Amino acid sequence: MPRRTDTRDRTLRTAAELFRTHGYHGTGLNQVVAEGGLPKGSLYFHFPGGKEQLAAEAVGLAGAEVCAWVDRAFTETPDAVGALAAITGFLADELAASGFRRGCPIGTLAQDAGDAEPVRAACAEAFRAWHGVVRGHLARHGLPDPDALATTFLAAVEGAQLLSRNQRDTAPLRAVATALAPLLRKDS
Repeated sequence: MPRRTDTRDRTLRTAAELFRTHGYHGTGLNQVVAEGGLPKGSLYFHFPGGKEQLAAEAVGLAGAEVCAWVDRAFTETPDAVGALAAITGFLADELAASGFRRGCPIGTLAQDAGDAEPVRAACAEAFRAWHGVVRGHLARHGLPDPDALATTFLAAVEGAQLLSRNQRDTAPLRAVATALAPLLRKDS
């Protein structure tokens, strides 16, 4: 049996980080190999579909991690307002700590992938999954129209990340937490 290595996982994680920071077009395959300390031939061995396959799978990995993290935020807080505050607070801290370089691992690629259909489809699936997690928790909290509210939640948080990154200021994320809080209270 061939010896398993962590090369494929390291490649995906390196690519996800680079795509998150530099976007689809700003990240080259040679950069992924160099940053990850990867064997030169490993990229096309593990990702014969090239950059599109690598980006799509990196989005899948990052999307699953985001969903798990959002699920934990809702599970570990007493209500949806607390979850939103935890999510926007974490994102604001992470953006500031990175010098506003690290955008959303899904949104950054979704905005930059252009005609790379596998990447667009992977981003759409990641957003659907994220929406499903939020929707499920909003329904569990008894909030009205959890589907529309989850769409609003996702769009507001994603847009606030983009604005915060562009403006190099976490104020948009804080504003979303404040503005959406009344919508997320069961008694509203």
